[in-house]
Amino acid sequence: MARHWRAGAAGMAILGLTLTACGGAKVGDDSAGGSGESGKCGTFNLAVNPWVGYEANAAVLAYVAENDLHCKVNQKDLKEEIAWQGFGTGEVDAVVENWGHDDLKKKYITGQKTAVEAGATGNEGLIGWYVPPWLAKAHPDILDYKNLNKYAANFKTSESGGKGQLLDGDPSYVTNDEALVKNLKLDFKVVYAGSETALIQAFRKAEKDKEWVIGYFYEPQWFMSEVPLKKVKLPAYKTGCDANAEKVACDYPVYKLDKIVSAKFAKSGSPAYDLVKNFTWTNDDQNTVAKYIAVDKMKPEDAAKKWVEANRSKVDAWIK
Repeated sequence: MARHWRAGAAGMAILGLTLTACGGAKVGDDSAGGSGESGKCGTFNLAVNPWVGYEANAAVLAYVAENDLHCKVNQKDLKEEIAWQGFGTGEVDAVVENWGHDDLKKKYITGQKTAVEAGATGNEGLIGWYVPPWLAKAHPDILDYKNLNKYAANFKTSESGGKGQLLDGDPSYVTNDEALVKNLKLDFKVVYAGSETALIQAFRKAEKDKEWVIGYFYEPQWFMSEVPLKKVKLPAYKTGCDANAEKVACDYPVYKLDKIVSAKFAKSGSPAYDLVKNFTWTNDDQNTVAKYIAVDKMKPEDAAKKWVEANRSKVDAWIK
């Protein structure tokens, strides 16, 4: 989320508290990755951020690490800022879908030097405001932000305080939406759905029942193949236009999604580091695995197994 994702929002608890993780691991475990002998994998601590596209990346990497490299993989459910804190403690080895986050790179890579970049994932991320297809067809001019105030009353809900509702997802996602509403002088209020799932349900219902919904969404995202949401045109993004978070009045950039690892992990000699560094796939690849998980209700490891078996040549290139 997308995604996707604002540092410093909900979930900014201190590492070592009661955040549970996949497989029963917890942040605060003293199992530090990257500590094994060179060429041996040992323990691989993999952060899992809260959106299904990221979960797809993590599932495939974990499956390959366990089955091809014989690593012990700890997948830890963590929001973004929390995960980056773990680089310095050895509790997190890798974040495998980073959406920009120049702020976190400055803090942890340039400043603390506890993290390093590990290359692109191959995915391009797009964040923006979207409406259901029926609405774009019925009112084509709604796809230009300059016309949104004309329709604001149609988007009012019990939670939007007499203004139009702009529906956002998890409060921890990267979002400039409150600043955009203010700086573009739109008669809207940002209301948080709370999760990726809630956003999807809202858009799905809006298309089915011809309801007025406008909200934050992103690509790559498997849901687009079910309901091809239409993106609203905001003022064009230009380098630096989002430098001041309070004054943002432009669209989101296209994100070249990348991977971040702990500095210790990068120097460890672990084959899991080489796997993460070499990992690259397409938006279609990610959407396929994400759909297995979200729509077909497969367990992440089963979804990963299915994709890996169908794409063995890609996987072999990661572990050559």
